[in-house]
Amino acid sequence: MSKEKFIGEYPINASKKMLYPYLSTASGLAQWFADDVNINEDKVYTFLWDGDENKARIVSSRTNSHVRFEFITEEEDDEDEPPYVEFKLDMNELTQEVFIRVTDYSDMDPEESEELYESLIHDLKEIVGG
Repeated sequence: MSKEKFIGEYPINASKKMLYPYLSTASGLAQWFADDVNINEDKVYTFLWDGDENKARIVSSRTNSHVRFEFITEEEDDEDEPPYVEFKLDMNELTQEVFIRVTDYSDMDPEESEELYESLIHDLKEIVGG
């Protein structure tokens, strides 16, 4: 199945500093993004969704700015362009409003991704009060 890129932007009423741990730590991600998230000594994150394990590692991050998880797959055609999810925190300088930009490159249908992230970001907003 071919991969597609989904990009969504969500305004959130919280500071970048407050949000970043929810996007970059196993305990933060487990609160809203996956059923559970663990990290091992090799810094490989294990995301659990509906009993399925997906392993990923952080390939790019900048404190209070962005984090990108690249998923580790068995498929050889993924080696050039592995699936990933990236969370980027942007601020509108004029309004001081913070946005989470989600980029999801996977084999999930973009419409499904949109519904999924709407729900996930809603959960995150409830947790942070944003």
